[in-house]
Amino acid sequence: MNNAGRLSLALRASSLVLAVALAACGRTEAEAAPAAPPKVSVVTVGTQSVAVTAELPGRVTAMRTAEVRPQVNGIVQKRFFTEGGEVKAGQQLYQIDPAPYEAQLQAAIDIAAGRQRHAERVERLYQQEVISGSAYDEGRLGHIQAQEALKLARINLVYTKVLSPISGRIGRSAISEGALVTAGQPGALAVVQQIDPIYVDVTQPSRVLLRLKRELSDGHLKQGEDGGARVKLALEDGNEYPHAGTMQFSELTVDEGTGSVTLRAVFPNPDGVLLPGMFVHGIIEEGVRPDAILVPQLGITHDRKGEPTALVVSAGNKVEMRQLVTDRAVGDQWLVSKGLAAGDRVIVEGLQYVKPGDAVDVSEYKPGKVAPAPGATPAEAAAAPAPRSDAPQS
Repeated sequence: MNNAGRLSLALRASSLVLAVALAACGRTEAEAAPAAPPKVSVVTVGTQSVAVTAELPGRVTAMRTAEVRPQVNGIVQKRFFTEGGEVKAGQQLYQIDPAPYEAQLQAAIDIAAGRQRHAERVERLYQQEVISGSAYDEGRLGHIQAQEALKLARINLVYTKVLSPISGRIGRSAISEGALVTAGQPGALAVVQQIDPIYVDVTQPSRVLLRLKRELSDGHLKQGEDGGARVKLALEDGNEYPHAGTMQFSELTVDEGTGSVTLRAVFPNPDGVLLPGMFVHGIIEEGVRPDAILVPQLGITHDRKGEPTALVVSAGNKVEMRQLVTDRAVGDQWLVSKGLAAGDRVIVEGLQYVKPGDAVDVSEYKPGKVAPAPGATPAEAAAAPAPRSDAPQS
């Protein structure tokens, strides 16, 4: 190899060594530079007074229901009400042909008059000791029986006028004029229901009832000043019923099939919005929890067992995992009964970038701003879009 070849080979070797050295130096500097801790947003929880409510399924039930049935036999001559209208207690609904009962009454009057005269004559003869005591008793008994028959005839004539037993709204008529009805028939002529005020029956699991009683006795839950529970209603279309009701009583036994207890509330119904059989949701104000802890739903996740958890930032800005016990949702927050204390900092944004034990860069949560991804430049962080209002929450 000549001198020119040796020089070219030496130059290529020097270039290779220099490139390797520069690459090694770059790796060393990159490895030596510490990674910035991920950014998270937290909510510092505290205690507050929270009204505890429960939304329970229920059915509307008429306060009073009366099935109108005839008490005498006969042909219906006339109907006196409008189907679906309001009727008053004692208002005449139907007229049954009274002619047979008028005739029975007149016959009873005549018989009673004759028995009355006979009883008076027997009384005089007995006082004169003309007849025996048994004859006197027989005369008096005949008079009493005649009076009872007269009373029954008058009652039957009154019963030809079929009256409403209660005030309320009457449904459709099951018969028309000219129909034959009988006393004590199984089918009702019509049904009258009192719907103002009206009942709403809701069901509550017995375990929830036991928990509420325990919390009341422990002082963790306080009832209102009147000591009773107020109830609101959500209708089938999702709208709120404008009038509030009051809890009247709870069933004394637990349903063995469902493990629930029936609660009955009373609601005013002046406009007739609530109808018997309607499905509703009762929102019961069970009491007030004075030291409740609420956490945004964004900060609550669930483990593989389905148990609620939260990531909390410790005093040294390290991430910790907490197992929680949640009672219910209150708006867009969870009511936490165990696992958190006032002053804890719960991560609500950046959860996907951290794990227990990580050091984090902490900032207070500001609704409407998304936490930037780890390693994002200041310009990228500033350009992060606000979350959509219709986006699902994690």
